[in-house]
Amino acid sequence: MSKALSIIILIMMALHLWRPLGLPGLRKRKDVWKIAVFALAAIALTTLLSHEL
Repeated sequence: MSKALSIIILIMMALHLWRPLGLPGLRKRKDVWKIAVFALAAIALTTLLSHEL
């Protein structure tokens, strides 16, 4: 699951650099770091939940 999530996040980051997504908080190209922070949190949560079960 975390590998698929990583690939999706990388694609989102590349698309955002090419053309900003226009979502609230992601209107400029320099906001790509926000996607990276979200990705780190999502992957950490996925890993934590998979090791807890």
